[in-house]
Amino acid sequence: MRALIAPFLSLFATAAIACDTPVCVVDAETLALARTITFDDQPTSFGVGRQVEHVLVQPGVSFGERFLGQTLSREGTYDRITGQAVGPLTILPGAPGETLGILRLMATSVLHGHGPEGFPNPEATGEGAIAVLFEHDQSALAFDIRGGEKGHATVAFLRRDGTHIHTLRLGPLSEMTYGFQRIDDIPDIAGLIIENADPEGIALDNLRFERNAVLSLLRLP
Repeated sequence: MRALIAPFLSLFATAAIACDTPVCVVDAETLALARTITFDDQPTSFGVGRQVEHVLVQPGVSFGERFLGQTLSREGTYDRITGQAVGPLTILPGAPGETLGILRLMATSVLHGHGPEGFPNPEATGEGAIAVLFEHDQSALAFDIRGGEKGHATVAFLRRDGTHIHTLRLGPLSEMTYGFQRIDDIPDIAGLIIENADPEGIALDNLRFERNAVLSLLRLP
């Protein structure tokens, strides 16, 4: 068993050494993540898709617009979230037509935020904020960005008590996978806020998390 575990622990150590900020962008392939949320089980359609007016609850994670204590504003056709969240993190939906949407892209379904123009205006599609609240604190995660057109996005990482860990700017955006790792594998990422300023907006797919569970298994004597 130890001989099989050693290569995995070596991979984890390599990824951790490379991280010299509170949260780093890393190769998602270096992260063994036990759970994946695909959104493919959600009702949807092509075009502007289906609106989600409430907090979307999935196994181990929930999705909304922002957290309790934060303020929503707009910058052009994009959502902007400011202020410190109140602990413990409590996820909130947006106003009617301005929370989330599920959109069908070819053979997959993706999650996006509806911006201030509101559903079903195409200008709202993919331009709203997405808040992510994990049931258990995380040390690493990964997700796919869909629809990026050379704009940028920011990902803010929050603790369970609402305090800010770090914010990363991603871009120029394209359709790709991003992995994120907390320095020293500290498992204190309870939530995320994802915002963007991409010409066509962005969507989220294949959220992977629960690296902590994999590490616990690999470290068994």
